[in-house]
Amino acid sequence: MKVVILAGGFGTRISEESVDRPKPMVEIGGKPILWHIMKHYSTFGFNEFVIALGYKGEVIKNYFLQYNHIQSNFTINTSSGKIELINKGKDNFNVTLFDTGLNSMTGGRLFNLKEYLKDEDEFMLTYGDGVSNINIEELIKHHRKTKATATLTAVRPSARFGNIKTDDMGTVTDFMEKPQTEQGWINGGFFVFNKTIFNYLSSSSDVLEKDPLETLAKEGRLSAFEHKDYWQCMDTVRDKNQLNELWVNGKAPWKTW
Repeated sequence: MKVVILAGGFGTRISEESVDRPKPMVEIGGKPILWHIMKHYSTFGFNEFVIALGYKGEVIKNYFLQYNHIQSNFTINTSSGKIELINKGKDNFNVTLFDTGLNSMTGGRLFNLKEYLKDEDEFMLTYGDGVSNINIEELIKHHRKTKATATLTAVRPSARFGNIKTDDMGTVTDFMEKPQTEQGWINGGFFVFNKTIFNYLSSSSDVLEKDPLETLAKEGRLSAFEHKDYWQCMDTVRDKNQLNELWVNGKAPWKTW
């Protein structure tokens, strides 16, 4: 099953990092967050990726054009230009890089992949800026069991600030630094779609999270897979720094490989 990753947005909320590169190329532990997402899918045996490009898509193209050289030691003959890889990287990704338009919206990027994906009865899709330890196999099982057109992963994000509880005297009785919220579920990406999703898309201006998913919900054809464990979106530099800290300290929950 192919995995579509939306990697074309402008990354305006993390503009400090996205001036010279698209947000999916912002590094966590020396690797683009895009790589972390792909490694997680690969853990479950999914190595066929379709990267939907837009803003600074050439940066992502160049990364994969040089991928083997970046991941490996190699010998190069400066006269002939011949390169001999000494130890090839272990990743076995098959990556299709597809320009889906500079100003396309989330649904529009998928719409622009319609012809390429026309032979796929099912495919997965996620955003290029969120990591999780979601069980992909269970997600797919849930999607097939519900027979929905689309399944999204419902998550409870971490609170922005820590929670404290106090007694009547003002003494702190409980403290938890940025816990997972207990109220409300949000769309965390990590979708599974049937090919009939394209019946709900019509142009590059479609916002996936608006009319397409709202219509599917009204028709009872949208399912939610509840993921109660780790999920984090990298919206800000603060988020990036927190993810880096987890990685450096060997405490990255999304590292499933």
